Amino acid sequence: MSRRTMVRPGGRSARVQASVHAAVRELEAELGREALTVPLVAARAGVTPSTIYRRWGDLQELMSDVAVERLRPETAPADLGSLRSDLEAWAEQFLEEMAAPTGRAYIRDALLGDPDGTNAGRCSAYAAEQIEVILSRAADRDEAAPDAETILDRVVAPTMYRILFRPEGLDTTYVHHLLAGLLAPNAH
Repeated sequence: MSRRTMVRPGGRSARVQASVHAAVRELEAELGREALTVPLVAARAGVTPSTIYRRWGDLQELMSDVAVERLRPETAPADLGSLRSDLEAWAEQFLEEMAAPTGRAYIRDALLGDPDGTNAGRCSAYAAEQIEVILSRAADRDEAAPDAETILDRVVAPTMYRILFRPEGLDTTYVHHLLAGLLAPNAH
């Protein structure tokens, strides 16, 4: 079991995580990612380097944890009144955020320091939670909709593949095409 999964929420642990994450963000903005070291982050956060090593293991795992938090959506998906409109707006925003240089860097960091797949699972859960909100709204409007796993498989997965491995020319037309295939009558 990963060190991260054993941490209790709240209390000192939450304060340490918040101060260390803030230190990473501040130092990265001031000095650049390449200049970061565990002792530098610890000094800025007001903790000992051993605290960071004990909790995260190494700088790469710390950067991974910070990246996953940065990838967490801050707001609920837009409610534009229909399943298609809501999914299009969400997919466009997802693509824009993930395909940006900072988004790709966060994805890389999240996965590089993730030996057991925990962070990848957290990132996947963020997308699934956003999609579930959209699907719940569609159900409230009595709209027929595919399930969340189908949307993850047919929209999110190919979008992530293109972001990571074939980003050239990737734009909103791509996600609109994926959604059109998914939401066409009898498509699922």
